[in-house]
Amino acid sequence: MFSAFFRDLRTEFAGYNADKLLKDVMAGLTVCAVALPLALAFGVSSGASAAAGLVTAILAGVVIAILGGASYQVSGPTGAMSAVLIGIVAQYGLQGVFFACFAAGVLLLAAGLLKLGRLIGFIPMPVIMGFTSGIAIIIALGQVDNFFGTVSEGSSNLEKLASYARLGFHPNLQAVLIGALVVAVMLVWPKKWGAKVPGSLIGIIAATALAAALGLDELAVVGDIPRTLLLSDRLRLGSLSLDMLSDLISPIVTIAALGMIESLLCGASAARMKSESFHADQELIAQGVGNILLPFFGGVPATAAIARTSVAIKSGQQTRLTSVFHSVFLLASMFLLGGVMARLPLSALAGVLMVTAWRMNDWAGIRYIFAHRFKSAISQFLVTMLATVVFDLTVAIILGVIYSAILYVARSSRIHVAFSTIDGNRLRYDVGKSPILDSAGVVYVTGSLFFGAVDEFNHRLQDIPEEDHLILSLRGMPSVDVSGAQAVLELCQRLLAKGHTIAFCGVAEDVRSYFDRAGVTVLVGENAYYHSADRAILALLDEELLEA
Repeated sequence: MFSAFFRDLRTEFAGYNADKLLKDVMAGLTVCAVALPLALAFGVSSGASAAAGLVTAILAGVVIAILGGASYQVSGPTGAMSAVLIGIVAQYGLQGVFFACFAAGVLLLAAGLLKLGRLIGFIPMPVIMGFTSGIAIIIALGQVDNFFGTVSEGSSNLEKLASYARLGFHPNLQAVLIGALVVAVMLVWPKKWGAKVPGSLIGIIAATALAAALGLDELAVVGDIPRTLLLSDRLRLGSLSLDMLSDLISPIVTIAALGMIESLLCGASAARMKSESFHADQELIAQGVGNILLPFFGGVPATAAIARTSVAIKSGQQTRLTSVFHSVFLLASMFLLGGVMARLPLSALAGVLMVTAWRMNDWAGIRYIFAHRFKSAISQFLVTMLATVVFDLTVAIILGVIYSAILYVARSSRIHVAFSTIDGNRLRYDVGKSPILDSAGVVYVTGSLFFGAVDEFNHRLQDIPEEDHLILSLRGMPSVDVSGAQAVLELCQRLLAKGHTIAFCGVAEDVRSYFDRAGVTVLVGENAYYHSADRAILALLDEELLEA
């Protein structure tokens, strides 16, 4: 794996020159403009601070990019992760977040070393869509207080919503004005301009300028931005305990699972955009190392971010140095613009997150499954989305995958059995003589014969006529398990006990191997398997007639 990584690095930087360097620098500057408001917003929405979001974006942009499995990935704090972290902060404080980040990084590193990157392929797309939409709802609900300037109570978003009935909902018009301005700017900002200067950055600048011009002094602001990468609030191993570790197992798994899903989906999507290869296991190693280091500086968990990655590619990104330059520009912003960023209204950042949450949804995919009325996909989407909102993200993924597996088994258990009688008059040795076969038929079986389909298989075979000679055509049976092989064995035993003859045709190699182990060949003889129904019919004919 590591030799392949260094080989890819040599290929990536082969022929690197001043022109490519300039393109990386300019792409990094563009990505910085996109990442700056998001880093501040996700830092605040995670329950940490705007500075924590900046530190995360800066360090992740360097460490994870250098070690990553592709040239184009840009990592940092994300909305999905902030939705997880806010609950951990409420229950365990920032030390709980830092330790969960560290432990999740260890899990991601182990997953990469064990080459578990391909596991992402086992999560159905409707589940991922529902998961993303559920996260979007959580992000939007988590910003209601900042956007409207209200106060709520509770450890979860649903509890906070319910608390408004008791505490009352009294919006601050100044906060609403600023938040609405940011939303409006982001929605009307032309896409062709957004490729160079993002609407979120323009919206925040406009909102901050308006707040200063109108003297809106009732607005909550970001607060001081430390001019250092080593924040005062960071992981302190001495404050941890075994009780905290046992309590944080579920959040740790959630963060690791989310980091894996977001990073690998982002990499796969960006690989199609740039027509480059993506090494999932190497990316997991990079994400693991990055998340192990981040909490020691006061950062929050990071993943690859599709918004920043796609902007980098569209801006002419050449190598992974684009992500490094984006971090350099963010660092410069921290030192040069820290005083300005400290006065940013929280309602402006809430507006950014509201629009971001809306855009997170895969609207094209959602419209597609609903427009074409794919009932199973719709139910997978809704189940996962509701589970994400009501429970935590780990439970949502597990429920979505289990529900999808149940649907798949239910669909796969539909096995079709059709019967066709063989016309004995067409099987004569000589014209004018009696048919060679008194009664014969072919049973056509279509579908996988496994434990979930055995009952249906047996039920349908009860309805076929009991011919003297029977052929099982299994050309449409791609696979069988031990339960299916046992069902065929019992069918052979039952027919042979009644004096009937049975043969097979069109048996796939995998199916034949199961039949051999189940003892089916012992009952029907050495010539049990044939490639066509015609040869199977000939096998039923009397040997003396064949010799004649």
